[in-house]
Amino acid sequence: MASADSIAQTDVVQQTLPTTPTFDILPLPRAGHGVLGRMYAEQRQQMVYQQVMARGISDPRVLNAMLTVPRHRFVPTHQVNRAYRDEPLPISCGQTISQPYIVAFMTDAASIPSNGRVLEVGTGSGYQTAILATLAAEVYSIEILAPLAQQAEHTLRQLGYQNIFLKCSNGYEGWAEHATYDAIVVTAAPTRIPKALVEQLATGGKLVVPVGHSSQTILVITRHLTGLSTEYTIPVRFVPMVGDNH
Repeated sequence: MASADSIAQTDVVQQTLPTTPTFDILPLPRAGHGVLGRMYAEQRQQMVYQQVMARGISDPRVLNAMLTVPRHRFVPTHQVNRAYRDEPLPISCGQTISQPYIVAFMTDAASIPSNGRVLEVGTGSGYQTAILATLAAEVYSIEILAPLAQQAEHTLRQLGYQNIFLKCSNGYEGWAEHATYDAIVVTAAPTRIPKALVEQLATGGKLVVPVGHSSQTILVITRHLTGLSTEYTIPVRFVPMVGDNH
């Protein structure tokens, strides 16, 4: 696995949003204080309304997570002013933090229960990890690049997350010790679906993974009592997932 985050940027037409949301959301995030904190909160609100809701994401839990997690804490200092824009951003090790809509889309597709256990393959900046941790009881996250894993751990610890468990390892192998998982979210693109990840998916659970070569499609694989089903969703462009020895 090569990356933590995608370079995904989908061509989706912007839509005009209603001035008043139609669901119960948190008015302000928990992180940040004073004028600066309020400014970031307003930027997150605009991000959610203009980039996420406009493209069809409506689950209040997902929207609240996007409103709550301070995305600017997960980007390099020189990129902070671009943190809430509708684009992926470069981080360290030649990797990126995904476009906000892609983070919301994959989180929504995973259908994470509040008492769920989630596996993330590709910790990267830790932003997607934090979003997942806002929804799930436990998040187990794997990153193959040690500097990214260390930086993400530092950021997540500073923000006070206590239900996230990280390790530096090959994502193709999953994390069998804590399986099975109610959702598995993969943030880099394999050319084939890793067998170990499918095996570690709980009944009723969903594996959300971009699959392909230079361009990919996000697949949502659901384990049923009678087998697996696969839904083909949106086209994306993620960095390749490395670590496949087959």
